[in-house]
Amino acid sequence: MAIKTIFLDRDGVINHDEHYLYKIKEFKFFDGIFYACEHFQRLGYEIIIVTNQSGIARGYYKEKDYEKITRWLINQFNKRNIKILDIFHCPHVPESNCDCRKPKPGMFFQAKKKHDINMKKSWMIGDKETDIQAAIAAGIILNTILINSSSQIEVKDSKAGYFIKSINDISKIIID
Repeated sequence: MAIKTIFLDRDGVINHDEHYLYKIKEFKFFDGIFYACEHFQRLGYEIIIVTNQSGIARGYYKEKDYEKITRWLINQFNKRNIKILDIFHCPHVPESNCDCRKPKPGMFFQAKKKHDINMKKSWMIGDKETDIQAAIAAGIILNTILINSSSQIEVKDSKAGYFIKSINDISKIIID
């Protein structure tokens, strides 16, 4: 039976977006992210992270550095009894023309195939329009949320279904 999923971008949604973040000591969770994920689990959602990580292809850090911080990240959620079903990442630069880098939907399709996900009942929460574009291309049409904490994105220019200032506002939108 197909599952319903909350797709989360990493940098800018789970943690503060420090450019090319790969050091644990620089990782800072957003206030409210653990509460939000507990909320998702209470509603029966699985949680999957989809993240562009072009710092790997740019040579700023190695795949093993990304894997180390990812293991640490999963452990931080596990300590709070929050299960991250899976994490998908794209290590490529925008010019690579791969299928996995958002705004392309490749990571979503990989997740759907691996975990039998009902995309119509799933949600995407991102902080960039490329997150929203990828979700829509993957079949998550209405259930897209853009965290616009800095108000850099004009609401009229976005295809997101919902807009919030902080992850703390999520329980007002995802209620079932």
